[in-house]
Amino acid sequence: MSEHIRELAVDKISVSILKPYARNPRTHTKKQIRQIADSIETFGWTNPILIDADRGVVAGHGRLEAAKLLKLKEVPVIRIRNLSDEQIRAYTIADNRLTELAGWDDNLLSIELQTLTEIDLDFDIEVIGFSNAEIDGFLLDTGESDDDADALSEIIDDTSPISA
Repeated sequence: MSEHIRELAVDKISVSILKPYARNPRTHTKKQIRQIADSIETFGWTNPILIDADRGVVAGHGRLEAAKLLKLKEVPVIRIRNLSDEQIRAYTIADNRLTELAGWDDNLLSIELQTLTEIDLDFDIEVIGFSNAEIDGFLLDTGESDDDADALSEIIDDTSPISA
């Protein structure tokens, strides 16, 4: 096994014994915590909180606050082992910053949003993090013809999705 691939195990741990990192530079608004909570309620818990050996939160502070808002007693965690204190401090920043650097393919996003708005969802579309006004904006601003969207849709259907 590669030294970069660590053995991971998801455990459950009591919310009350987790220790948020006091110097975490990432902030979360009450609105965003509510959005994370809504996502957990809609899709389930899909991303464990990362903790160190002392039950300190390395990544997932927003998820922890959402769990508290939902009055959950336990949350899934992955214990990060074999990283120095310095590496853990750096990873706390990297986990948030590296995802911020990603962009959006506006055409593909528009197609996905269009598809979601055309089907009967059993949840509020805003749970994905875009407001209805933002979704409407993407649907109006595509500048594509239906033929362009159909052609792009055929290309997408013939490839495996890639996400990071």
